[in-house]
Parts: sequence; structure tokens; C-alpha cells
Amino acid sequence: MSKLKLKTVTRTQGNNRALKEGRVTAPDLEFDFEEIPVLVKGFRSMVRELAYDVCEMALTTYICAKAHGVKFTALPVFLVRDFHHDAILHHVPSSLQSPSELSGRRVGLNRGYTVTTGVWARSILQDEYGVDLSSVTWAPSGDEHVAGYRPPANVQPLADSDLAGQLSSGELVAAVGAKVDHPDVATMIADPFSAGVAALKKRGLYPINHLVVVRDELLAENPEIATQVFDAFASSKQLYVDDLKAGRVSEPGRVDRIHQAALEVMDDPLPYGIEPNRDVLEQLVGHAVTQKIIPERIDVDTLFAAPVRNCVA
Repeated sequence: MSKLKLKTVTRTQGNNRALKEGRVTAPDLEFDFEEIPVLVKGFRSMVRELAYDVCEMALTTYICAKAHGVKFTALPVFLVRDFHHDAILHHVPSSLQSPSELSGRRVGLNRGYTVTTGVWARSILQDEYGVDLSSVTWAPSGDEHVAGYRPPANVQPLADSDLAGQLSSGELVAAVGAKVDHPDVATMIADPFSAGVAALKKRGLYPINHLVVVRDELLAENPEIATQVFDAFASSKQLYVDDLKAGRVSEPGRVDRIHQAALEVMDDPLPYGIEPNRDVLEQLVGHAVTQKIIPERIDVDTLFAAPVRNCVA
């Protein structure tokens, strides 16, 4: 019997490479991978058009989309984790001495207010530097993936979308997630990678950025799809983790270095499943409420497809 072909989007990195290369397969499914150079365009197509069967998705975008009734559901396959201290940039000549001075200021945001990196970076400003997020005027450079979302009143988009230019000129004293190569722009937190490692070790902050979603129609037709997709991604991840532990990852990049740092405090730097990630998921939901991305807390378990709620890998 032929396998069910699933149109799939996920960016290649260590933990899904074996799956994309065909070294890992699913019993009844064939993953038809579509390469999208700018992954966030895939997020938008999935949110607005349900363009794929299986899709990597930013965590906060997913939570926001579910709150607005988008018909897909996540699997607890957490493809991307990151430290976000380096996402907070400032205009050096503006002479801010600490992120705590951002209260009451106007701060730029790369793309939309609901971007997951922005949510985690704002949480760092709040939890580590005491910034009153509601006092800041947040200035995103683009719109939101979830078209129906309406941000709070202190979110006022940039008129010309030129985040890099306004930060470089000092019109913005700081920004989150901007891509700027300019002598007057620098990370605001000294040695941000070490700060991220310290936050992991001291308070367990190990942010999840991306997970995997599947169209609800497919899950309703065959709930076993959830289990087979989870297992395939988990098997691929395990091969990568084995290589990471054995020192077989040549020329490790930033993503690999994050996972290596996590190995200092946990046996698996990429745990899949709800339970080993419950605390960080609860943190993200709490920040989504505080930052007015969703109106109230939601039960973390309900975010994930029922057949895989107890799966751990």
C-alpha cells in the first residue's frame, strides 16, 4: 500500500537532518519537503492558508493562531530553542547604561509584536531588569501572521518599516530582533551568550522558539498521523543528539553551541514531549497573557494533539 504523502515545511538543522535526508522514515507516511528560503513566509502561509500538511511553526504565532481558531494543532516536537539576550540591541550614542532604562521608551521590534523572539526578549527585560513592559511603546516593523490579532495600545508600528535605519540613526534608542550592521548599534547586554547560559543554569530559562503543527483535517481523518510524525522527528533528533554527545558535529554553529551549553545541565538538550517542557511552556503562556497576545491563560495540554500528549522523546 502506498504511503500518505504529507506536504511538509521545516528548515534543515541538526535535529531534523536525518529525516529530511531520508535516513529516518515513517511506516505509513512520506514527507514531501518543500524548501522555503525565508521560513517565516512558510509560517504566514500556514496560518493564513493552511498551505501545508505539516509545518514548523513559531510557538507564539501558534498560540495566537489557536486563540483565533486556525485549524491546525501542534505536536510537542520542539525544533528550535534559543537564548535571546543578544536580541536586545541599542543605539550606543544614546548612552543607555542598562536595559532597565528602557521603561517609558520607544523600542523597535523586528517584524510583528507576536514574534516569539520578541516575546522571550521582553520577558528578559521584565524578569531580569524590572522593565514595565506596559510603559514601553513597542514599534514593530511589519504586521502579524495572524491577521485577526489586534495588539495593545502601546504597540505602534513604524511608519516606514525601516527598523535598521531608525536604530542606526538614534531615532529608536533600542530594538529587539533587528538585523543591523552599524558601528553605532550593539547588543545591550554584555556577553549575551554567557547571559543566556547563566539564565538557563540559574532559573531554568531555556526558551522554545519553534514546534511542529499538523492540519486538523488530517488529524481528524487519521489520529495515528500525530504519533508517526512525532516518532519520525524524535528518531531524527536522537541521531543528532548522539552525534553531539560523541563530538561528531564538525564545525558547530550557534545552534549547536546552544545545545552543547544545555548538555551541561541536562542529558538531552532537545527534549520532546509536554512533560519535560511543561515549565517553559507555562512560562511562555504566562508571558503571552502579560503581553496581551492572548486574553487569558490556557491549559498547556490542550495545545497539543491528544494522541501524543503523553509522548516523550
